Amino acid sequence: MPLMTCTEIVAHPLFPAIEKQIAQHLIGIHLRTPRMSRLKASHRKWLMTQSLFALALRRRPDDPLSGLTATRFVDTVMRLGAASRNTATGYLAELVAYKFLKDVPDVPDKRVRVLEPTELSLNGLRSWFNGHLACLDRLDGGNREMTSLAEERIFLIAQPIGADIMIGDPAWREPPDSIGHFLWSDLGGIILHDLIARLDNVDRSAPVHSCGPVSLTDLSETYQASTTNLKRMFKKAETDGLLHWEQPRRRGNLLLTSQFVEDYFTWQSAKFAAVDLSYQRALEELGIKTENWAAA
Repeated sequence: MPLMTCTEIVAHPLFPAIEKQIAQHLIGIHLRTPRMSRLKASHRKWLMTQSLFALALRRRPDDPLSGLTATRFVDTVMRLGAASRNTATGYLAELVAYKFLKDVPDVPDKRVRVLEPTELSLNGLRSWFNGHLACLDRLDGGNREMTSLAEERIFLIAQPIGADIMIGDPAWREPPDSIGHFLWSDLGGIILHDLIARLDNVDRSAPVHSCGPVSLTDLSETYQASTTNLKRMFKKAETDGLLHWEQPRRRGNLLLTSQFVEDYFTWQSAKFAAVDLSYQRALEELGIKTENWAAA
């Protein structure tokens, strides 16, 4: 199946619908397993999470000291400029404490601590991956999700590839300022998903899009987000003219400008294109032809 480019994805008539679909999928993961939000609480943490999974899943059986170690992870984060050395080290310790990572047993050199994802975190990221495949299938009638669910090695191979593509792409690594102040804040990403999930029948020629009534208090309670942090996020967007409520004191429907929504869609399209390419490369590595797989 031909790869879809960012331009093709974001211009597709169904793209607003799949953005709503993936937003609802990711909100579902968050509400079922709130601790999982720590893996992508902010864009900085999501950069680090994708990087550490890529290191872990590239561990080779013939090299017991390969894979995810604190030294390799910190070096990777420092090269990205995603966080300081102390922040990266603290994040790794946090994921171990919350049982998202565990020690690889029987490492021959006791001076080296090699870590691997637990089933909890693997299943969370696998659900993230397959949810995006389902959306891509909706765009072109493919069978990516079914194929991935039937062959779990696809995800294990695709994740490091997709992480490299996303992290290496400035369009995804450095989101535009219009949405960046949400994404760089804790839980800002899930708040954006919530807003997009509220949109219905998006007319992309319209100057604004209604989310319906939105209460910051309700958002805080639903996602266990700091009210102060939420006010800061929305205040900046209001000041920049990117969104506003119909009535004073943040009452009535919340309206998002077309710039805000389109910037978000364009940023998201880079991620979808990376997932699609990583999936296709995993198929090639495994020698799977999707038409034959579907027939089987």
